[in-house]
Amino acid sequence: MSQDTATPDGAVKAPAPSAAPRRGGTIALATLLAVVAIGGAGYVGWRQYVQESSVRGAAQTAAGLTARVANMERTLDALDNERGLLRQRLGDADQVNRSLREELLGQAERTRNLEDAVAKLSEKTLSGHDGMLLDETETLLRMAKERYALFRDAQGAAAAYALADQTLAAVNDGAFSGLRQSINAEREALAKSQPATQAAALDGLNRLREASAQWPLKPLDRTEDAAADTAWARVRRSLVDVIRVQRVNGAPLSMADARFARELVGLDLAQAQAALLAYDAEGYAAALKRADANLAAQFDANAPAVQQARARLAELEKQLPAAAPVELGAALAELRNLRAVHVLRPAGAEARPEAKPEAGAKP
Repeated sequence: MSQDTATPDGAVKAPAPSAAPRRGGTIALATLLAVVAIGGAGYVGWRQYVQESSVRGAAQTAAGLTARVANMERTLDALDNERGLLRQRLGDADQVNRSLREELLGQAERTRNLEDAVAKLSEKTLSGHDGMLLDETETLLRMAKERYALFRDAQGAAAAYALADQTLAAVNDGAFSGLRQSINAEREALAKSQPATQAAALDGLNRLREASAQWPLKPLDRTEDAAADTAWARVRRSLVDVIRVQRVNGAPLSMADARFARELVGLDLAQAQAALLAYDAEGYAAALKRADANLAAQFDANAPAVQQARARLAELEKQLPAAAPVELGAALAELRNLRAVHVLRPAGAEARPEAKPEAGAKP
């Protein structure tokens, strides 16, 4: 569609038919090409910028990686050095362990030999110690048996049995532990054999011995004719003031022999005490009878003290029990049998078992 163009003078000029459309297309094409060129230049610039940024980042990353690789190389070198040192130390430790193992095995062998020597020495020491204690126990048992057989001293024999039990308790060999029951059984039998009234009887005899110094003796002159009413008695009483007839030994004892009479009674009482301690019933009864006879013959039978003493002697004569003697010697025979069996036992029966090697030890 064509448009009219106005001139300065107002005249209307008709446009050229072909020139105007060709000029406008060229401008548009040039503008388009310029825009395309500007866009391509911008894109190329942006791509270069991006590439440069990527290159700078990659360079920085490469530099960091290079530094890290260098650090890792240095670390690996240090680790290699340390590994070498560790290998060297392990080698040294292996040598030290090998030498220590050899020394330990040698020490174990020496310790085993030392233990064997100490065990043998200990067995000898224990055997000598036990032998001495067993000898002492046997001596005490034999002493108790002989003392009871000779003197019937149940108290002394029981004391010897108590010492034998204490001595046997110190023996380390358990084979003799059952012997203590036999010793205690015989000791209890001795304790039961002692009469309960023995102490009272001994005390009574002792008091009689002390009181014998105060007992009155018989009068020196016989007074039987004083109460008689015969002719001869009257003649004697009438002539008594003129002529005195007296026998020198008419009295049981003279005044000078009063001490001798008291000592005889004291001696009889002492013999009764000894017989009581020895459990000699016959000797005890005989001593009391002799003491009673001496009292009747030498002392005043009408005195209350003498009568009480004779009554006390009669009571004491009934207090001695007729106890059967205790049979001793079973424990002593058992001890001798055990010692004989212990000597005949083979030495290998008490040998210490050989120590087993440790699980981790190497030959």
